[in-house]
Amino acid sequence: MIATIRRLISILAAATACLAGPAGGEEGGPAPGFPKQVRIIVASIGGTGPDFIARMIAPRLGEAFRVNAIVENRPSANGIAGTVYAARAAPDGSAFMMGNAGTHAINAALYRKLEYDPVADFAPVTEIASIPLALVVHPSVPAKSVRELIALARKSPGKLNIAVAGAAGELMGNALKLQAKIDMTNVHYKGGAMAAIAVMSGEADMVFTSYVVIAPNVESGKLRVLGVSSARRMPQLPDVPTVAENGLPGYEHEQWYALFAPARTPAPLVLAMYREVTRIVHTPQVSERLLATGHRVVAGSPQQLADKVAREIEKTRRIMRESGMPQQ
Repeated sequence: MIATIRRLISILAAATACLAGPAGGEEGGPAPGFPKQVRIIVASIGGTGPDFIARMIAPRLGEAFRVNAIVENRPSANGIAGTVYAARAAPDGSAFMMGNAGTHAINAALYRKLEYDPVADFAPVTEIASIPLALVVHPSVPAKSVRELIALARKSPGKLNIAVAGAAGELMGNALKLQAKIDMTNVHYKGGAMAAIAVMSGEADMVFTSYVVIAPNVESGKLRVLGVSSARRMPQLPDVPTVAENGLPGYEHEQWYALFAPARTPAPLVLAMYREVTRIVHTPQVSERLLATGHRVVAGSPQQLADKVAREIEKTRRIMRESGMPQQ
């Protein structure tokens, strides 16, 4: 943690070296300090959240820095091998990683032995965007709000179940049960799509899922939205309260996507990348596309990202400990 603080101080101290922005040095050459090719490593397959965002910003970074910016997919179980690969990349500005809540928070709590340290092995650049999830139920569940759902669960302990996909889904469900002091059964599925289908079919009672994905099923009456997992309401669902508003103050769980550099990447390059990515995600073309796909633009500073990673790791460890969720 001390090393991380020192690294962040050096990043801020380097700000004056980057005030001129990312413009290239010699005509047609890459921006000062950057190699001719810059990779954004994604530890998952194409079409996933990190890949979607990486491919949206890569060509724009290439234009800004006058480099060949590419996305390199390194899919692996829970993103571990791909994240190790990114951590071991040369810290010379040629490689960055599109990390997420799984690779840089959940894994640190979930695994007893992890081959990388999400804090010590990476320099935080910026949290690009986050995406809240909607808590939806099958229409047969007699609850129209989170408060009513909690009351129903307390009336019949263990009767209701929640579909969960992966560690992230299980953590969100466990956090809900812990804070509400209710007993519900976790039903495990191999993916988010299968979990949502299970609720639509009535096999499971509820699930936290991406609203954009299931919106047509909500509109057709196959699913009912009770709340959203973020601290703020979703623009797509302005009349749907957050879980926090509806009886569980402080409840906040989102998927998030952030850019990291290998540790010891020169501070001026980290800062230049932060400034340019921030500019890109605030352009109408990018911000509107993110909003349309259910995301919220964050574009936080390196320090804000470092703080978030630390909070998320601690929160995950607490939920696992209090819910009895075992480490792997």
